[in-house]
Amino acid sequence: MKVIHILGIGCERCAQLKDNVRAAVAVLGKEYEILEVRDIEEIVDFGVTMTPALAVDGEPKLQGKVASVEEIVAILTCSD
Repeated sequence: MKVIHILGIGCERCAQLKDNVRAAVAVLGKEYEILEVRDIEEIVDFGVTMTPALAVDGEPKLQGKVASVEEIVAILTCSD
Protein backbone atom coordinates (compact mmCIF):
# COMPACT_ATOMS: atom_id res chain seq x y z
CA MET A 1 0.00 0.00 0.00
CA LYS A 2 1.33 3.42 -0.96
CA VAL A 3 1.68 6.10 1.69
CA ILE A 4 0.68 9.68 0.92
CA HIS A 5 2.07 12.39 3.18
CA ILE A 6 0.38 15.77 3.33
CA LEU A 7 3.00 18.18 4.60
CA GLY A 8 1.93 21.43 6.21
CA ILE A 9 1.20 23.19 9.45
CA GLY A 10 -2.57 22.74 9.31
CA CYS A 11 -3.54 25.87 7.40
CA GLU A 12 -6.59 26.20 5.19
CA ARG A 13 -4.55 25.37 2.06
CA CYS A 14 -3.27 22.21 3.76
CA ALA A 15 -6.84 21.19 4.58
CA GLN A 16 -7.84 21.76 0.94
CA LEU A 17 -4.94 19.62 -0.26
CA LYS A 18 -6.03 16.87 2.14
CA ASP A 19 -9.61 17.05 0.80
CA ASN A 20 -8.30 16.88 -2.78
CA VAL A 21 -6.09 13.89 -1.92
CA ARG A 22 -9.07 12.05 -0.44
CA ALA A 23 -11.14 12.82 -3.55
CA ALA A 24 -8.32 11.61 -5.83
CA VAL A 25 -7.98 8.37 -3.86
CA ALA A 26 -11.74 7.84 -4.19
CA VAL A 27 -11.51 8.36 -7.96
CA LEU A 28 -8.74 5.78 -8.25
CA GLY A 29 -10.52 3.28 -6.03
CA LYS A 30 -7.28 2.03 -4.52
CA GLU A 31 -6.16 1.86 -0.92
CA TYR A 32 -3.63 4.43 0.23
CA GLU A 33 -2.50 5.37 3.69
CA ILE A 34 -2.88 9.12 4.10
CA LEU A 35 -0.75 10.76 6.78
CA GLU A 36 -0.46 14.39 7.81
CA VAL A 37 2.91 15.79 8.83
CA ARG A 38 2.69 19.07 10.72
CA ASP A 39 6.04 19.12 12.48
CA ILE A 40 8.36 21.62 10.76
CA GLU A 41 11.48 19.51 11.34
CA GLU A 42 9.82 16.45 9.80
CA ILE A 43 8.66 18.53 6.84
CA VAL A 44 12.22 19.79 6.29
CA ASP A 45 13.47 16.18 6.49
CA PHE A 46 11.40 15.51 3.35
CA GLY A 47 13.41 18.24 1.60
CA VAL A 48 10.35 20.47 1.40
CA THR A 49 10.73 24.24 1.76
CA MET A 50 7.20 25.37 0.90
CA THR A 51 3.86 24.11 2.15
CA PRO A 52 1.44 22.65 1.52
CA ALA A 53 3.32 19.78 -0.02
CA LEU A 54 2.59 16.23 -1.08
CA ALA A 55 4.88 13.21 -0.88
CA VAL A 56 4.24 9.67 -2.07
CA ASP A 57 6.17 6.90 -0.35
CA GLY A 58 8.47 9.50 1.17
CA GLU A 59 9.29 11.23 -2.12
CA PRO A 60 8.09 14.84 -2.51
CA LYS A 61 5.91 15.24 -5.59
CA LEU A 62 4.83 18.87 -5.24
CA GLN A 63 5.19 21.77 -2.87
CA GLY A 64 3.88 25.27 -2.36
CA LYS A 65 0.49 24.72 -3.99
CA VAL A 66 -2.87 23.06 -3.61
CA ALA A 67 -3.00 20.49 -6.38
CA SER A 68 -6.32 19.78 -8.04
CA VAL A 69 -7.93 16.36 -7.79
CA GLU A 70 -6.91 15.71 -11.40
CA GLU A 71 -3.28 16.64 -10.73
CA ILE A 72 -3.18 14.33 -7.72
CA VAL A 73 -4.70 11.47 -9.72
CA ALA A 74 -1.93 11.97 -12.31
CA ILE A 75 0.75 12.00 -9.60
CA LEU A 76 -0.58 8.83 -8.01
CA THR A 77 -0.99 7.10 -11.37
CA CYS A 78 2.62 7.88 -12.32
CA SER A 79 3.80 6.65 -8.91
CA ASP A 80 2.30 3.17 -9.38
